[in-house]
Amino acid sequence: MTTTLPVEAPLPDTAAPLPGETMLLDDAARLRAAAAFVREYESATLLPLLLPGLRGPELASVAAYCRFAHVGILLFPRDPRDLRDLLAASGLVADTPSLPSVVVRERLARRHRRDVAELDVQILRPRVHGPAGEPRAVEVFTLAVPEGSGLEPIAAHERALGHETHLAFALERPDPLVLRGLCAVLTRHGARPDGGGYNPHENGTVLYFTTPDTTCGYRRLELYAPGDHREVLAAHTSECPGTNRHSETLLHLLTGAWTTQALASFARLRLPEAMDTTVATGIRELARVTATRPDSLATLLRYLTMLGVVAEESDAADPDEPSDGQGAFRLTSLGRLLRADCPDTMRPLALMYAGPFYRSFAALDHSVRTGQPAFDHLFGENHFDHFARDPELADLFDRSMAASSRMFRPLPAHPVITAAAQAATPRTVVDVAGGNGELLGHILTAHPSLRGTLLERPHAVEAARRSLGSLGCGARCDYRSGDFADVPQGGDVYILSRILHDWDDDRCREILRHCARAMPAHADLLIVERLLPADGSPSLATAWDLHMMCNVGGRERRAEHYARLLADAGLELLDRSPLPLEAHVLHARKAAQPGPADGQGHARGSDAGVS
Repeated sequence: MTTTLPVEAPLPDTAAPLPGETMLLDDAARLRAAAAFVREYESATLLPLLLPGLRGPELASVAAYCRFAHVGILLFPRDPRDLRDLLAASGLVADTPSLPSVVVRERLARRHRRDVAELDVQILRPRVHGPAGEPRAVEVFTLAVPEGSGLEPIAAHERALGHETHLAFALERPDPLVLRGLCAVLTRHGARPDGGGYNPHENGTVLYFTTPDTTCGYRRLELYAPGDHREVLAAHTSECPGTNRHSETLLHLLTGAWTTQALASFARLRLPEAMDTTVATGIRELARVTATRPDSLATLLRYLTMLGVVAEESDAADPDEPSDGQGAFRLTSLGRLLRADCPDTMRPLALMYAGPFYRSFAALDHSVRTGQPAFDHLFGENHFDHFARDPELADLFDRSMAASSRMFRPLPAHPVITAAAQAATPRTVVDVAGGNGELLGHILTAHPSLRGTLLERPHAVEAARRSLGSLGCGARCDYRSGDFADVPQGGDVYILSRILHDWDDDRCREILRHCARAMPAHADLLIVERLLPADGSPSLATAWDLHMMCNVGGRERRAEHYARLLADAGLELLDRSPLPLEAHVLHARKAAQPGPADGQGHARGSDAGVS
């Protein structure tokens, strides 16, 4: 049967044939065109044809994660023999095994208002080799349509419009965070969610997109991720035109508190330490070493599997361990961050966010009504004083701050720090309210020529003394107990890391004035904070803005807001640069003062060129 297809825009002269390059194509011609296309293209050349705005480093990054895997096409053979003839005529293996197609069957049923039981859609993936000999496939969906069948109208409609024809990219590393990120990149460049599904027969998740009008004749794109990613799928399909899943979306949002406590329980029970990232451990063994009930533990781990923190396997890898029918679990790279012995551990953050800060968020409405911290309302004092009274809680807070140390790891390479390290005479870095010395330790370890001064409350000073001593930096560091009014004078580089967001504007101006008074004319000030986006786009800073309001009465700010606060303190914002975890480092110095001769000179000391 032949049908008229819409004419597509032509590809370059060297391109493989497309379904739209001839006006009349039967199933065999469409299949041959699809196979030729798979043999021709690479990810890096194909993606810009689908999404013209995708280029440069972003294109390279997407291409590194997405491997062009196949062209998908829906065929309507009369019977199995007809299908074998179609495959053979296209140079494909005729006896390719098949699996049921859940996703396409359901899409067809919805589109044509048919019972899914009427539609026996199968998937075959005959192998095709790419230009470098890499294995690929033509993904053939088949729905048998015997002559005189009541399914012929479906076949005619689908052949004409090609709803299921698509180009597919397989994720090399099917991490949920990577999958979400790729979806965001594709939609930013004009792709629009167009359904998808989870196929339990092959344990794979597909996400469909429609792409803009381009020089490529294919208008649909598929991301294929091995494994069960139904949480990502739900968010994707909720964005599809004509869908209304607000209730489901809201339910996912409302259960966010469950996620926080599940992660904290996982950490408190020391499950990450009892699990391995390569070998799965059975439920009974995990229950034994963590003193938990096997059935209850299985419930928790299944939830954490949905989050990507652990992965479930059919059974333990140890053949000597009898099967208990409840499967086995291994730790993922994401879950590994909750191990206490992980170098980048985020365990203290999990315990803090599920502990005092979790309780204070229950009184968030108090902050919204009054403008006062919910933490103070709940505990009767501010969180600094509350933590100082409880040594264990104070230690947990300091460790939770250090758990985000990846934020400031690039700081030792900042031009201000490197210039100070290369100076002819020893320079001093002053870390104001430096916590347990995590940041100062990074700087002093990277630059043996530098000296350090740490200002903190007495209990934190002792923790910092131990920490810096263990790093071998203690002999080059001076420790001061005090408040912001006690900022040491005479330093060369001053640092305020995640300090200003704790306070309101008046207190920030006061802190900055203390720093300005202590700073020599040549000194530099580096401020580490998250910045609210100027365009209102989603960011961690927006979430932390709510957190700071609720727990300490502080706030996150935009860059221009910090510039005004600095100017009020006699300081000038010179530049800013990004750091990990959506943070930034702001570089400031004392504002220029009128010179004695022309009124335009800068009041700098002899070391004005340090930065």
